[in-house]
Amino acid sequence: MDKRPLGQTGLSIAPLVFGGNVFGWTVDERRSFELLDAFFDHGFNAIDTADSYSMWVPGNKGGESETIIGNWLARSGKRHEAVIITKVGTQLAPDKKGLSSKRIVQAAEDSLRRLKIDAIDLYLSHFPDPETPIDDTLRGYEQLLRDGKVKAIGCSNYDAAQLREALGVSASRNLPRYAVLQPHYNLYERSIFEGELRDLCVREGLGVIPYFALASGFLTGKYRSKDDLSKSPRGSMIEKFLNPRGLRILGALDAVAARHDAKPAEVAIAWLIAQPGVTAPIASATSLEQLESLVRATRLDLTREDLDELDKASAAAP
Repeated sequence: MDKRPLGQTGLSIAPLVFGGNVFGWTVDERRSFELLDAFFDHGFNAIDTADSYSMWVPGNKGGESETIIGNWLARSGKRHEAVIITKVGTQLAPDKKGLSSKRIVQAAEDSLRRLKIDAIDLYLSHFPDPETPIDDTLRGYEQLLRDGKVKAIGCSNYDAAQLREALGVSASRNLPRYAVLQPHYNLYERSIFEGELRDLCVREGLGVIPYFALASGFLTGKYRSKDDLSKSPRGSMIEKFLNPRGLRILGALDAVAARHDAKPAEVAIAWLIAQPGVTAPIASATSLEQLESLVRATRLDLTREDLDELDKASAAAP
């Protein structure tokens, strides 16, 4: 499978990243291993996780996803093929939160232990930390890069002003530079990334790996009314999309999918892959059937007519 350069990190990844948020949540370790085996057998090579996954599950504390991935890496022997992406910054405990240099270094050691690896390929600031100066954050990354425990750094959920500030501090103080952005971006939620933030990423050569590629499952098309919200654990996150614009988007996805003998979810991911500035969207699967659908999405070649129809349907009101 063709790989894409991930910004200026020196890493190359296939056009889809496996979202590890499901590991230890809706997928147990045995199924996780099956999914990762199949994902890599198809030629994909990047896995996204975070130290906080999946602490929202009763009884979990965070680190469950990294632990499962680490166990799979040890069993599969795929470490040399895999690009491992994880994140730091979400509060795990009163003394384990934020992006201070001390916290970043401590959290990296914990993640490395759970992942059973010597170096994290891409380490991301999960959310901006308004209580910590950006130069302190970057000095933590500087230590990890110098010690060979991290190969590249990036950020998630930063807006244009926050990213611009971080890049400016890196340049003015000769500190490590964010090379990748992980934004919230999909066919329904476009305004978060498109515009100033995307322009900045393109101009500065950042890799971009969007999350929520399917808008929490709404873009699969299986949620058409409030009666459908009980279909999955994410149903409570879907109701906000059930409006005239959302239904218009589903209609366009249906039309394009019919022309290509594809599923709406496959079209939604193919649209993301085709967007300017995007390196590879993140998407998860909980079954081998869903994984095969993700594979088909990466092979779907949307026409200009398809893209225009999707863009028009998803355009926000003036």
